[in-house]
Amino acid sequence: MAVRKTGAKAATAAARVLNNPKATKAAKTAAGSALSQTGRVAKTGKLAASAAGKALSAQKTSPRGRKAAGSALTQSPRKKAKPVGKSKAP
Repeated sequence: MAVRKTGAKAATAAARVLNNPKATKAAKTAAGSALSQTGRVAKTGKLAASAAGKALSAQKTSPRGRKAAGSALTQSPRKKAKPVGKSKAP
C-alpha cells in the first residue's frame, strides 16, 4: 500500500480554506483533516471523509476547498471490492 500524506500545495490550499470566512463548514472540515495529515502518515476518519464528499459535491466550494477535500479523501481507508460473479462451489 502506498504511503499517503498531504503535500505542500494541498496543505497551502487547506490553510487558505481555513482562513477564508466564506468557506463552508464541510470545506473547512476537509481542510482541517488534510492539514492534520501534513508531514505524517494518517488516515481520514469517516466524519471528515463525509465532509470532504459534501465539499466536493457542493457547487459553491472553491477550487482550493476542492483540492483540500480531494487530499483528505485520498487518505481515507477504502473498502475492498467484493468479486462479482464468483460463487463458492460446495
